[in-house]
Amino acid sequence: MTEKEKMLAGELYDPGDAELTAMRARAQALCRRICLDDSGDAEARCALLKELFGATGAWAYVEPSFRCDYGVHIRVGENFYANYDCIMLDSAPITIGDECMFGPRVSLITATHPVEAMVRSPGGGKVGEFARPITIGNRVWLGAGVVVNPGVTIGDGAVVASGAVVTRDIPAYTLAAGVPAAVKKQLPQK
Repeated sequence: MTEKEKMLAGELYDPGDAELTAMRARAQALCRRICLDDSGDAEARCALLKELFGATGAWAYVEPSFRCDYGVHIRVGENFYANYDCIMLDSAPITIGDECMFGPRVSLITATHPVEAMVRSPGGGKVGEFARPITIGNRVWLGAGVVVNPGVTIGDGAVVASGAVVTRDIPAYTLAAGVPAAVKKQLPQK
């Protein structure tokens, strides 16, 4: 099994693998193009995202700066918008539904490391890593500075308040806030 296959299967893998390193270099080059684009041309930015991401709806837009690991594991639905300084570490799939918007400095982090020191860093310059997918439903709003941890699902119509750290699933049509994020109230489904 290749390191990429291990990564996508949620198993411990070596992020320093040559294939994964080359994939990250490709994504970094495209992210630099997005970050350096000051044209204000929404169609050009959308075209760059279509090249970077695994799938997009007809329209997607991110403000600079944007960072991701691979890009190809990110899928966004129709009318996606991310404000400044968005980070998506996509060692596992990141799936984002339709009509979603992210405030500034939102971070979606699928990668993590074992808590056992000798598994995480067995020596010889190697580091063990694994990843869990993140799924975000339709019409979700993530406020400024939200961090979504590995393996989390956020349901349709949810709102996550600024500064929240999402460590567990958030049900559909709820408002979540805090560190760690907790549901504060139900939201209307209309």
